[in-house]
Amino acid sequence: MKIYGDIYSGNCYKLKLLCSLLSIQHQWIAVDILKGETQTPEYLKMNPSGGIPLLVTDEGEFLAESNAILFYLARNSRYLPDDNLQQAGVLQWQFFEQYSHEPYIAVARFIARYLGLPEDRKAEYESKQVGGYRALDVMGHRLNRGLFLVGDQCTIADISLYAYTHVADEGGFDLWRYPAILGWLKRIQSLDGYIEMGD
Repeated sequence: MKIYGDIYSGNCYKLKLLCSLLSIQHQWIAVDILKGETQTPEYLKMNPSGGIPLLVTDEGEFLAESNAILFYLARNSRYLPDDNLQQAGVLQWQFFEQYSHEPYIAVARFIARYLGLPEDRKAEYESKQVGGYRALDVMGHRLNRGLFLVGDQCTIADISLYAYTHVADEGGFDLWRYPAILGWLKRIQSLDGYIEMGD
């Protein structure tokens, strides 16, 4: 299979991390969104939304959206529970990641890391801090009561939220305020097969 992505994007790193944890063989194809490489006719034919990551299965099918791809890759593995309620819990946290976490923490990081915090984006950057800390508060509350977000072992819910949380400081967020989150980050980093962003 092939994965098109940017290794420093959290949404793409999620897939790279899960592939490493599960020893899934794949070809990584680097894509530079800032150079417009997701807007070429060839790429848009594969993914009309023009986003990354994009998975091309062994059968030649295309699958977009990072959490949908995680769900596909994690099937029949320890990272996706069999229990229906726990599966719903995984989806709950993945929806939270996309709607309540990523739009704040990932966007603040993008403005600071990718764009260099230009003057005309500073107000937007600062406005992202409130929502980002609200998301971290929710995560901290949950992780004060358990080792992982769903059940007692790591799932793709954790991988989804780990991707941007572990680099939240690059978006101006102070993780030292959240000892439960820091402990959770260490537990994920200790998993067999763990790789750093950029590896």
